[in-house]
Amino acid sequence: MRILLSISLLVFCCGDVLSTTYDGVVGKHGLAMHGEVKYRSNFQSFEYVNSKAPKKGTLRLHSIGTFDSFNSFIVKGNPVANIDLIYNTLTTSSADEPFSQYGELADAIYMPKDRSWVAFKLRPEARWHDGEKVSVDDVIWTFNILVAEGTPFFRFYYENVQDVIKVGENIVRFNFKNSENRELPLILGQLVVLPKHYWEERDFNKTTLEPPLGSGPYRVKKFEPGRSLTLERNRDYWGADIPSHKGKFNFNEIRIDYYRDNDISLEAFKSGEYDYRLENSSKNWATGYDIPAVANGLITQKLFEHNRPAGMQGFIYNTRRPIFKDVRVRQALALAFDFEWSNQNLFYGQYTQSRSYFDNSELAAVGLPSNEELELLDPLKEDLPRDLFISSYSPPKGGGPRAMRSNLRKANQLLNEAGWIIDDGKRIHPETSKSFEFEVLLVQPGFERIVLPFTRYLDKLGIEATVRTVDTSQYRQRLNTYDFDMIVSSFGQSLSPGNEQRSFWGSNTAAMEGGRNYIGISNPAIDILVEHIVEAQDRKELVTATRSLDRALQWGHWVIPHWHIAYDRIAFWDKFGRPASTPPNGVQLMNWWIDEGKASNLSNKLESEISSLSR
Repeated sequence: MRILLSISLLVFCCGDVLSTTYDGVVGKHGLAMHGEVKYRSNFQSFEYVNSKAPKKGTLRLHSIGTFDSFNSFIVKGNPVANIDLIYNTLTTSSADEPFSQYGELADAIYMPKDRSWVAFKLRPEARWHDGEKVSVDDVIWTFNILVAEGTPFFRFYYENVQDVIKVGENIVRFNFKNSENRELPLILGQLVVLPKHYWEERDFNKTTLEPPLGSGPYRVKKFEPGRSLTLERNRDYWGADIPSHKGKFNFNEIRIDYYRDNDISLEAFKSGEYDYRLENSSKNWATGYDIPAVANGLITQKLFEHNRPAGMQGFIYNTRRPIFKDVRVRQALALAFDFEWSNQNLFYGQYTQSRSYFDNSELAAVGLPSNEELELLDPLKEDLPRDLFISSYSPPKGGGPRAMRSNLRKANQLLNEAGWIIDDGKRIHPETSKSFEFEVLLVQPGFERIVLPFTRYLDKLGIEATVRTVDTSQYRQRLNTYDFDMIVSSFGQSLSPGNEQRSFWGSNTAAMEGGRNYIGISNPAIDILVEHIVEAQDRKELVTATRSLDRALQWGHWVIPHWHIAYDRIAFWDKFGRPASTPPNGVQLMNWWIDEGKASNLSNKLESEISSLSR
């Protein structure tokens, strides 16, 4: 391994931008996963920001549950929301490209054509909040501590990194075990860099309520444990004028208040306790905002369309439990969920049923496998469901009692085939004499109204499903140790899937506590399909590999699919300015700002209403 490598300066060919070469590679201002980046080296700001947005005012947000730690990098504790705003990463992504990264802490990125390594040159002006320079040693220490003591996610996300070394005063290099992981240079740019000099005096593997040191646009101003956090904008922020930050981070303060549950938080929003609400409840969106403040224009309800993959939300089986190991059982239980009835009676017709783990994108598998997909799938036939090759997946269709009677007959047949028979009205397994019982673990009480109709249909199959709602701390602990039968959860996706798929579905993560493989999938064919995604050479190969994985997940019946929408439901008090366009990835709240005229008008209207009520 060569430690001392050539570093020289040259004038880059774009405008008057000065760049460098390192080990024969010309430094770049940004990297794209496939093809070229959208923004040239002399770009001043992203197109979807207002680069002249004023910096003023307070943004008030909310979160559900509680927090007991500022350390969001370890398994222990309940980390506080929005603490990422105190940190920087090596690079930052744009919201109007599938996957491109532009310099943040780094002002130059070096990557050879074979992507066998990547190096980052740190900006000399980058500083921690205590004034010390952000150094290569900080980057190296951060990477090593996250892999050694961070959540399991980091180990799998960075498992293809051979080592990280210092090759110049401001240059850090990551060497890879091989050049097959095309995404690795970009995801290393996402590394949150932590201050070595701060953490060396502290135990990284413990929860803490000591406000940590960062280098980002905000710092912790004050907090009440479990109740609220206030961040203040760093007025001396070193990165305020770098192109990827122009027009962002426009609030002088950001306050996050915690509420016990969603219903209480909605009432608090309507009372003016906080300013901005991403509404996840269709019922609340349809009925919860019928108040004078909305009618009078004080609160705005708006749908923002986006092109993000919807991911997969659903009832998630824990297949570590013996009752869920048989695919026929999982398929049978899915037949007992009536999405159509739920959509019309509970969700006000707002949703589309999910059928893909990548819905709302070109990555979703539809119809039968293409010839390109079959090249990946055929060698794995032994470990994949036969139906994958001959049928197009579609989740069960309900729509009321008549449709559900047919579904339940199919479910009964599948359960019988799996050895679960009816005895005195109860579903039992003759070999063990155990009845079919399980618990649906929830953290949000609002989901109980959705789960209970599902359990009533399960009861008709002789299955006893109970519902238990627990607090945030207990829920997190039980997820970390896989101490649950079934949960309601989701697997978020991007337009450029990669290493994170290992943590969702990889065999190596199935037994690792604190991981994201909640289902417990351990299937060699799925492992191989994930690696095809990671190693895709271009966009076409990535789409083919992702669709192939999607089919394997669909036909594995690992979840009971829920629903999705292709827009964000957002309610906000009318005090904000926002950019003229919303990028494909959806609303970017940190690009909004306080509009002084709107804020003054809102304040006057509220005072007028209060005055009229007091007369």
